[in-house]
Amino acid sequence: MAPASPPVDGWVPSTLQRERDAFRAKATRRAVITAGLASLAVFALIALAVTSSPGWPAFRETFFNWDKALSSFPAVLRGLWMNIRVMLVSAVCIAIIGLTLAVLRTLRGAVFFPLRALATAYVDLFRGLPLLLLLLVLGLGMPALRLSGLPTSALFWGGVAITLSYSAYVAEVFRAGIESVHPSQWAAARSLGLTYRQTLRRVVLPQAIRSVVPALMNDVVSLQKDSGLVSMVGVTDAILAAQIETSSDYNFTPYVVAGVLFLILTIPMARFTDWLARRQGQRGALL
Repeated sequence: MAPASPPVDGWVPSTLQRERDAFRAKATRRAVITAGLASLAVFALIALAVTSSPGWPAFRETFFNWDKALSSFPAVLRGLWMNIRVMLVSAVCIAIIGLTLAVLRTLRGAVFFPLRALATAYVDLFRGLPLLLLLLVLGLGMPALRLSGLPTSALFWGGVAITLSYSAYVAEVFRAGIESVHPSQWAAARSLGLTYRQTLRRVVLPQAIRSVVPALMNDVVSLQKDSGLVSMVGVTDAILAAQIETSSDYNFTPYVVAGVLFLILTIPMARFTDWLARRQGQRGALL
């Protein structure tokens, strides 16, 4: 029998309640052990099938060469730092542009029609164009034009392409959050004497952003991975660094190293996103 729980505000669980708690704990332990054993069995079967295949020795030497992994790791890690910088700078710009577009698309009144039309055209255009196409056009085309006063760096234009594409998607996420706020919130704020701008900034946007945080975090996870596309315009990131290391002996282990480094970045963020979504869902259920 489980020990008695400490009293809370004078309440002490009954014997029946303690038995129920002990039964639930035992069932949970049994489920965890069963899931662990089943997972080990499945992974063991997969490993056995792969390692017993005829081509496994050549595959292991080509993709999982430990010496090659050690020699290429510093270069790939330096490239990953480039990916992280691109992601961080782009994320800030995407948040600002996306929120601005969302606000413009939610403006009411005929006088704001041109702003709404421009914001809608921006979203439609850059959501419709593939990111890879934008990277090639801007990253290779804009430096070739040599326009006065504009940067010629492929890194700059690669970041611009990512920002343009992702800000269109993020704008729709923000707009969904703004439109999910009940109209009574607007009416209540205006009845208290707040202006439209004050209502938007102090009442609507805090609720809207809070409701779309899990969706925004998913976009951040995608942005972490898509930052590797800047290698298409000649920026030496983790992927291009792995390609350079591979070109010397055609051993593809550097690509595996780059993939593992990306996973180290994205998996914790993905798990945090799932936890945040569950937490927010539980909070919404309580409210």
